[in-house]
Amino acid sequence: MKCRDLERRLRIAGCYLKREGRSHSLWINPRTGVIEAVPRHVEIKEPLARKILRNLG
Repeated sequence: MKCRDLERRLRIAGCYLKREGRSHSLWINPRTGVIEAVPRHVEIKEPLARKILRNLG
């Protein structure tokens, strides 16, 4: 999955970017308070993308 597609789906789920790190971006879901690290690669493997969406969605 492309990183921009994952970010779009996270925004639709109500998440927002908390901060940019060196190799990861931290996204937070304000309803649950869950913070998840998203790697800063162009392509993110499908199992990892599903895990991130499941944890934040």
